[in-house]
Amino acid sequence: MSNEYNYYNPNPEDFDHNNIFDEQPKQEKPKKPKKKMPKWAGVVGLALVFGIVASAAFQASNVVFDRVTGNDTKTVKQSSTSGNTQLTQTASTVTSDVSQIVESAMPSIVSITNMSVQEVQNFFGQTQQEESTSLGSGIIIDQSDSELLIVTNNHVVEGADTLTVTFVDNESVEANIKGTDSARDLAVVAVPVDSIKDSTMEEISIASLGDSDELQVGEPAIAIGNALGYGQSVTTGIISATDRELDGFDGKLIQTDAAINPGNSGGALLNANGQVVGINTAKINSSVAEGMGYAIPISDASDIITSLMNQETKTKVSEEEQGYLGITGVDVSDDSSEMYNMPTGVYIREVSKGSGAEQAGLAQGNIITAINGTTVDSMSTLKEQLTYYKVGETVELTVQVAANDGSYQEQTVSVILGTASE
Repeated sequence: MSNEYNYYNPNPEDFDHNNIFDEQPKQEKPKKPKKKMPKWAGVVGLALVFGIVASAAFQASNVVFDRVTGNDTKTVKQSSTSGNTQLTQTASTVTSDVSQIVESAMPSIVSITNMSVQEVQNFFGQTQQEESTSLGSGIIIDQSDSELLIVTNNHVVEGADTLTVTFVDNESVEANIKGTDSARDLAVVAVPVDSIKDSTMEEISIASLGDSDELQVGEPAIAIGNALGYGQSVTTGIISATDRELDGFDGKLIQTDAAINPGNSGGALLNANGQVVGINTAKINSSVAEGMGYAIPISDASDIITSLMNQETKTKVSEEEQGYLGITGVDVSDDSSEMYNMPTGVYIREVSKGSGAEQAGLAQGNIITAINGTTVDSMSTLKEQLTYYKVGETVELTVQVAANDGSYQEQTVSVILGTASE
């Protein structure tokens, strides 16, 4: 996902300067001249003082570094539920060597391969299907009795016919979508535990999550992800800004100058303690911008991720089995929403006679904003979600209904899916 944006850094803060007071020299009695110390003696003395101070500082920094980048490697916990994500607030410590941090965090990062089939037009205007492959990254965040749960970006898994997760030991397994939120560009995918080798389970770990609310501009940042599909790689930088807003993203973002390249999407942005503080999501591609990458703050995303984790795991059904609502709809984009004071979602233009939508009471002018708890912000998102449900299944739609005063009231409507002809 790439958009072009131009930002400039705010002016540096002014610094106060300490006032300097001059004192009048006191009158002293004349003293006998002292012999001058040889220059070489002063140099030696200064070097000795400098060496003692530097040695003490070096030892102190080593103690702090060892505490921050301990060698304890997490093992995947065997919890019975995927409960709420717990965030810990800790202070960051600056260090130039991040090898131990990376060594500890790398087992919790995965590569994700999205295989899909898309319809394209050839030179003669004929439509044909082509297989498409896209790459991204993910972060292991929890484990239930039966599934390993991984958070990533929605655009990494969107439209997937097959999802493959590759772990730190290069073992690959298929995964299914747990839940998605296109507005926040978040998704959770699930890997069945019984499909993972015992040797892989011993190598991987659950990520340690930090508190992105405590981030300060200028502190270190480490990005890990499957850059350009070459495998997991590491880039370093600083937190350039917080609370950034970009068109097309719902919510605030972290800005960093740690290189974020295609394939890094869904990977981890770490603080100096090796904790995940952001989910890498975008890079500004521009001839006038350099070193502008963005990540979703983990603290802001925590509630959404927890909701997605608790959804039922989805498996796509065949086209012949797929259920349909029986509506014709158009997108209510962010611009349209602001212009016409309407909720973002899918505006129902027409309801087919005899369809499940008609029987459920849906009408022209209603706006669909969610299906079974998953946010709907476009027709493409709605169609994507319907690929997981068969004819005859019931789905819960969140619908905004216009009132007489121009406001909208939220309703939940149960719709039994029908066939395409209905």
